[in-house]
Amino acid sequence: MPEEEKKYQELFQELNRYEKKGVYMEMEGNPASPTQIVKAHMIKEDSEYMRDYVLNDKGDLMALYFYRIQI
Repeated sequence: MPEEEKKYQELFQELNRYEKKGVYMEMEGNPASPTQIVKAHMIKEDSEYMRDYVLNDKGDLMALYFYRIQI
């Protein structure tokens, strides 16, 4: 399996686990599924995505936001 494909499968598995735990995910201001986020990562052009983790007062992950940054 090519390294790039493995990276995207691992990202999907990670995000899928978050989704199953009820973590809200958003990309560029819109709700997004693990599949949508991985697809955006796959087709990125001259950009990367930065993650913003939102925790509750107990330190549990409540939301995960992805923002595109230009490189």
